[in-house]
Amino acid sequence: MREDHPVAVMERAPLPARHPDPVLDVVVPVHNEEEDLEPSVRRLHAHLRDTFPYAFRITVADNASTDRTPRIAERLASELPEVAWIGLPDKGRGRALRAAWSQSSAPVLAYLDVDHSTDLAALLPLVAPLISGHSDIAIGTRLARGARVVRGPKREIISRCYNVLLRSTLAVRFSDAQCGFKAVRRDVAERLLPLVQDSGWFFDTELLVIAERAGLRIHEVPVDWVDDPDSRVHILPTALADLRGIARVGRALATGRLPLTELRPGSAGTEAPARLLSQLLRFAAVGAVSTLGYLLLYAALRPPVGPQAANALALLICAVANTAANRRLTFGLRGRSGAVRHHARGLLAFLVGLGLTSGALAVLHHTAPAAGHRAELAVLVAANLAATLLRFLLLRSWVFRDRHDPRTEPTPS
Repeated sequence: MREDHPVAVMERAPLPARHPDPVLDVVVPVHNEEEDLEPSVRRLHAHLRDTFPYAFRITVADNASTDRTPRIAERLASELPEVAWIGLPDKGRGRALRAAWSQSSAPVLAYLDVDHSTDLAALLPLVAPLISGHSDIAIGTRLARGARVVRGPKREIISRCYNVLLRSTLAVRFSDAQCGFKAVRRDVAERLLPLVQDSGWFFDTELLVIAERAGLRIHEVPVDWVDDPDSRVHILPTALADLRGIARVGRALATGRLPLTELRPGSAGTEAPARLLSQLLRFAAVGAVSTLGYLLLYAALRPPVGPQAANALALLICAVANTAANRRLTFGLRGRSGAVRHHARGLLAFLVGLGLTSGALAVLHHTAPAAGHRAELAVLVAANLAATLLRFLLLRSWVFRDRHDPRTEPTPS
């Protein structure tokens, strides 16, 4: 058994021995597999029933089959209480895995190919490190020492070339991205799945690259593997799609579009203060320039329009410029995606600042009607400091944060 990649230790709780619900959900993604589906599921069910010490579930994830596959899956689910099935209208192995894993309540999620090229004896060693809390993801590998593989030279060369390409372009350390025999803890999957864009064969490669770059622990299990001569994989279209996927993920990593720091072990502890300090420093620099611009605008606008109108206009102009500068410089967001929403929220944050500064001016004029220009500026500076702190908190927790899609959450520039 191959050692895990060395990474920082994170909190992982082992599952209790008497877990009341299924601990493992094994997904079998299928498309037009009417010949192999029933013997495959019955063999897997018998293996888990006889060897797996926890409650389990098998989920057949049919993606757009046009033969009898859905009817067979439905019948198996009615006959075997541990078997369920879902049907998807669109084709794609990644799409099927995402749907099945997203709706599962099992703490450990796995998948294997319907052809059972991988010996099922490796299933318990695959998921054991996830059940114990030792690792985050586990993969079967045909390319590590201890694996026993029977396949033709063509597929052997293609597989090894693909993994060499991954190592040379994306600098990965895991040994086998394509083996259809993987498992992940559900809490980890919930954080990874929204970041994975591919819905086809590149899905699990992309998931592994993101997980490794985030410092998650990937456990590798050498497997016994026999090539299926009736494989449905179309090599050329799949290879081209993989190359496009590698290029896309490489660009995302190079430009910092993936929020890896939020996935990394300890990101809520040691890394969060460092990131917060960096954002505070950038925000302070933008704020200093904005405050200077605000005071100059206020001084220029006060004679013709009066103090309250001058304050409102100066704040509005500086708020728009400040939101744009913080969006790019402090929170690392570029492009037009979400810009309108960010500016709308920024204007609402501006109204909060306007209320603080206008209120401070009103209190000054009420308590000291004869206060001069210098007193007004001093009060506005103090009120602006309070408004600035509140604005930073709003920018960080609300304006530039979309809780429905982690890919839009801010990353450092």
